[in-house]
Amino acid sequence: MSAKTYEVRTYGCQMNVHDSERLSGLLEGAGYVRAPDGSDGDADVVVFNTCAVRENADNKLYGNLGRLAPMKTRRPGMQIAVGGCLAQKDRDTIVRRAPWVDVVFGTHNIGKLPVLLERARVQEEAQIEIAESLEAFPSTLPTRRESAYAAWVSVSVGCNNTCTFCIVPALRGKEKDRRPGDILAEVEALVAEGVSEVTLLGQNVNAYGSDIGDREAFSKLLRACGSIEGLERVRFTSPHPRDFTDDVIAAMAETPNVMPQLHMPLQSGSDTILKAMRRSYRQDRYLGIIDKVRAAIPHAAISTDIIVGFPGETEEDFEQTMHVVRQARFAQAFTFQYSKRPGTPAAEMDGQIPKEVVQERYMRLSALQEEISWEENKTQVGRTLDVMVAEGEGRKDGATHRLSGRAPDSRLVHFTKPDEPVRPGDVVTVDITYAAPHHLLAEGPALRVRRTRSGDAWDKRNAAAGERPAGVLLGLPTVGVPAPLPAVAGGCGVEA
Repeated sequence: MSAKTYEVRTYGCQMNVHDSERLSGLLEGAGYVRAPDGSDGDADVVVFNTCAVRENADNKLYGNLGRLAPMKTRRPGMQIAVGGCLAQKDRDTIVRRAPWVDVVFGTHNIGKLPVLLERARVQEEAQIEIAESLEAFPSTLPTRRESAYAAWVSVSVGCNNTCTFCIVPALRGKEKDRRPGDILAEVEALVAEGVSEVTLLGQNVNAYGSDIGDREAFSKLLRACGSIEGLERVRFTSPHPRDFTDDVIAAMAETPNVMPQLHMPLQSGSDTILKAMRRSYRQDRYLGIIDKVRAAIPHAAISTDIIVGFPGETEEDFEQTMHVVRQARFAQAFTFQYSKRPGTPAAEMDGQIPKEVVQERYMRLSALQEEISWEENKTQVGRTLDVMVAEGEGRKDGATHRLSGRAPDSRLVHFTKPDEPVRPGDVVTVDITYAAPHHLLAEGPALRVRRTRSGDAWDKRNAAAGERPAGVLLGLPTVGVPAPLPAVAGGCGVEA
């Protein structure tokens, strides 16, 4: 009898991506095997890991569930599970609107999925189990990582902020920090498996320490990562300007394997709008952090998130955002048109901006940032960079006979394929010859190829699978390897 197959569909933030790796690990530990790519719901178990931040998140979920209903009717024994933030929020509503769903579980009890699936099968009725508080830190659960060379490592879950546009704290709870020793032990174990890049992950990553009573805990954690032999690249996402302290900047500058990259959500450049958002910093504070980072790390690539059209935003408020963008000169900015998030204070605010006004401002901001991104990328021409080879980054690599990867500052680099074999996780040194707004190009021959333990790990995984594993992007919105500049749609700094 062949093993049952599973498929996990992930929506939303990096935290959900990381949780989905845990869900896959749990299912494989229970004897399931991953369904082939492109199976399109033809698995024995289909799991939806949902997001509640988008205004139409529920419509998207129910549309997808509706498409699976006839398939489930034709396939006795098929099971459907719904977890994540929307499940935490809507609970009984999901089974009422989609009675063919077998399991509903929340953000705090993902470890229960295999048990709930079995209980639903035996009892032949839907199982709804939503924990109100964290039962076990997700990192204690088994994991099926999407990458052999890069990994997420959670430092905390939950958030203590009360941003008026974000529902995540209500669904994931107050911040709960892991013990530093547990985090470092996980990093060391990953490195032993061949991982050479980790991304420290938290809803508000640099608030780490508030739950354990150490205000400098995050900078200490960065420095401790610097002493782990074999760990080549350390990144983190996403910090909050309120908690961004000088000791973190010093740790970034003085720890060689902490990459010269910072993703720090702005959301708005207007002090008035920041106050309405309950963002506990103002324009001067934000730009001051940027100046300090650039003074300490001159080549740092800084990216951000911006919401356009928050309730009450005037043209003057919007111009303040444009001013910050011109001053900060972000390498990349993820800009989003404000939309109501059900259950958030902002959804009930007066002064909702007409869609056509929001769209026009969004287009102006996008055009400005595109120009700045291109200008900033042009400063990279002539530089020699060490590029970690990625899997699936360059969608046209097959046609162009190039490979792709990430520079230390996480810029995407396409480069001429070397004569010698190169694997994902290996490092190739190249000269940058051309810049576009969203990527760099190295058209000449590679200067050096360094085969790495990560490349060896990729080979080993590839051989064990018996076929080439499915490619995953380092970037969003594709689920998979952490890294480049995380796309965040407002909120807590980790939503894709």
